Amino acid sequence: MPKIDQEKRILAVMLKIYCRKKHRSHDLCAECQTLLSYALNRLDHCRYGENKGFCNHCPSPCYNKENQLKIRKIMAFSGPRLIFHHPIMVIRHLLS
Repeated sequence: MPKIDQEKRILAVMLKIYCRKKHRSHDLCAECQTLLSYALNRLDHCRYGENKGFCNHCPSPCYNKENQLKIRKIMAFSGPRLIFHHPIMVIRHLLS
């Protein structure tokens, strides 16, 4: 699976975990769906493509400051929980 596609899949799962717990939504709420669409679009246009590293180490972040803070908050919340929901996905992500 291409690295960008893997990043998109992980991001979608993390947003679903966050939205389910924080917004009590079984599917993504409108706010989370908007953020996911924004993030997926930014990943599609990442200047580093398949050579990208983790976004928090990127020398030229492509998210605006507001959405960057939202994504960080979601990842901080969902990251530790992701290991219980999708352990193999987490291991693959960390190895890449």
